[in-house]
Amino acid sequence: MDSRPPHLLLLLTSLLHCQYARGQSSFIIDAVGLAILPSSTVQSGTPVTLRCQVSVSHDNIPHLTHIFQLTQDDVPIHSSTTTKDSVEYELSPARAADSGNYECRVTVKDKSRGSFIQKLEVTGLQTPILYLNKTTPYESEEFVATCSAPEEKGSLIFRFYQRFRSGESQRLKQLAPTGNSSETTLVLRVVGDSFLYCDYEINLVSGPRRSNRSHEIPVIVRGLYISPIMNVLPSPNVFEGDIMEVVCKVVSPLKNIEVFLTKDRRILKQAPISLSHRFIAKEGDSGELVCKAEWGNVQKETYQVITVKELFSKPRLTVQPMDIFEGERFKLTCSVSVYVPERINNDTMRFSIYKDNLKLTSAETYMTVAHPNRNGNYTCKAQAASPSSSFIKDSQTVVVKAKVPVSKPVLSVVGGTLVLGKRFQLLCHSDSGTLPIVYTLYGPNRLLETRAVSTPWEEAIFNSSAIYRNLDLDNFLCHAKNSQHRTTVTESGQLLRSTNIIEPVSKPVLSVRHSTGDVSEGQDVTLVCSVQRGTLPISFTWYHTQVKEALTSQTSRKLEASHRINNVRGEHQGKYYCVCTNPANETQQSHTITITVKMAGWKKGLIAFFCILLILALILVVIFKRRLLRFKRKTTGELSVKSANTKVERLSLTQSEVNEAANVTPGMMGKSVWSEHISGSESDDQNSVISPEKAEPQYTEVQTRQADPNRAPVKKGTDTVYSEVRNSKQGVPEQGDGRDLSPTDTVQ
Repeated sequence: MDSRPPHLLLLLTSLLHCQYARGQSSFIIDAVGLAILPSSTVQSGTPVTLRCQVSVSHDNIPHLTHIFQLTQDDVPIHSSTTTKDSVEYELSPARAADSGNYECRVTVKDKSRGSFIQKLEVTGLQTPILYLNKTTPYESEEFVATCSAPEEKGSLIFRFYQRFRSGESQRLKQLAPTGNSSETTLVLRVVGDSFLYCDYEINLVSGPRRSNRSHEIPVIVRGLYISPIMNVLPSPNVFEGDIMEVVCKVVSPLKNIEVFLTKDRRILKQAPISLSHRFIAKEGDSGELVCKAEWGNVQKETYQVITVKELFSKPRLTVQPMDIFEGERFKLTCSVSVYVPERINNDTMRFSIYKDNLKLTSAETYMTVAHPNRNGNYTCKAQAASPSSSFIKDSQTVVVKAKVPVSKPVLSVVGGTLVLGKRFQLLCHSDSGTLPIVYTLYGPNRLLETRAVSTPWEEAIFNSSAIYRNLDLDNFLCHAKNSQHRTTVTESGQLLRSTNIIEPVSKPVLSVRHSTGDVSEGQDVTLVCSVQRGTLPISFTWYHTQVKEALTSQTSRKLEASHRINNVRGEHQGKYYCVCTNPANETQQSHTITITVKMAGWKKGLIAFFCILLILALILVVIFKRRLLRFKRKTTGELSVKSANTKVERLSLTQSEVNEAANVTPGMMGKSVWSEHISGSESDDQNSVISPEKAEPQYTEVQTRQADPNRAPVKKGTDTVYSEVRNSKQGVPEQGDGRDLSPTDTVQ
């Protein structure tokens, strides 16, 4: 807890509050005003004052600082910092360049405010002043002219004019914008008197303004008579070897005149006032001479054309023949086509021939055999003498380079392999020979094509149609030549020997070869695929139409191959074909053949055996049925049937009858006996009347009697056989299902 007294805390708080309030002093810029004195529109040369005043409200801030900034057309022209509330800026005097829009902006600490824009219009421009350093210049002489407006401000564009006596004015020059003064050089070319004056223009924001003209200065242009005089001795037309003198001079009272003699912009001689130039005329001296006289920057010229005729023409070195081949003789001849017989005697003319600047002969001809060592640059010289001097002229350089004769061409198939029946390309090439070489290919009975090889990387390749025989290749020939008189031909048979010829396979033939006439199961069959022609090796492939993949494939160095099928089965029958190909990459397919597989012999015998057994069985069945039918008919008369009202009747059979029935088939005895009985009953009672009620089954008991022991074996005991007898609706008894009932069966 603070132990200080309360009044001390209150005092400290008050002091802090005062310091805080003093640091946060406030102010506001009330207004900024700009005034133009004496007026916003004044005449050029009038003093003008710009006054800017600010009004600021504040809470007694001492020494408040104001920053004033004046701008003309947004360009600052004056700035000041003061504690006063106003500033003044003097335009003394005001000029046209001072015209524009003015604004005053005041900044106080972090606040700023601008005045309203005030426009100042200064009318009128100062009249320019012209100065010339010469008023009587010579024609084309340069002199200095100065035009100024010393009281104006800004960038001024000065112009200089010339006014003739006729009143016509001509602008001589316009300078780039500068200050209030400009100096330049002028040249007047018209002789006579005239007047010079100048004016200027100033570009303001409001638009350009043009000044009045300066005062005119009279100028007298004097004629400058310094044109040189040129004389050529003895004449402008001379022969080579003649001595010529050219005199060039100026007749003028002026001093410091220089005279120049030039030809083709080359100075031959220079001297003051006058010069003389002597030289021996040569063939190349023909042309135009210029004599120039220069005084200061003024020049005058005089022209003279001179012609130097040849005493004899430049020698010409020729080579025969034009195409020189190694091992051939060639001839060099040096000759002159034109000469002046009045000045030169042809007998006194001397010739010499040089190779690589080494003299070969002093005659006008030179003969040698072409060889690589003879290649080089050849020239010749012709020497002749005139009464005044002696001349030597050189010919143009002739380059001699013996050509290499074209060697015997070699004709080859492109790629080295030819497939009969297909188009191919032939290459004709010579190992040596100077380019260009012209190759011509001749085919069977006709000209094919011509190729010109001009560069080392070119090749003479010819397209040819297909051939179908090996010997046709010998009908192609190639001619090569690099001279009008030299042609070489390919060696006969060379193309055939150097070419790998591939003959495509012909259409194959598929045949069957086996040991017997027919194909039967278990036999071996050989499929032979053969062709009539084709380059070896040949690939043979066999196919079965019912199998997707190939059966087998083999490569043979013969025109045929075989595929063996061992132990033929039924699944092997069907259609077969073979496919052949060789390095020609052309595939040929044979026609299909059909193989039918017959059944094996032992299977046929087995089937025949079973068929015979079946036939025998059928015969036995038929015989049995016939005998059984006779037996039934015989036993029917001996059976008696009881009355129809009795449910069960007893029949008596002798033992012999029973035994006879048993001898037929023991298992069928009961059925046979009852069948015979029923048949007999049907015949005996076929006229009986049957009740329409549902027929009930009737049963008959049959007892056997003792048979004669001499007829058949006696069976002891008594056998009881039951048979079911039904009456039909027509009163005819129906036989039951024929079941054999044993003595123990229960009758229903």
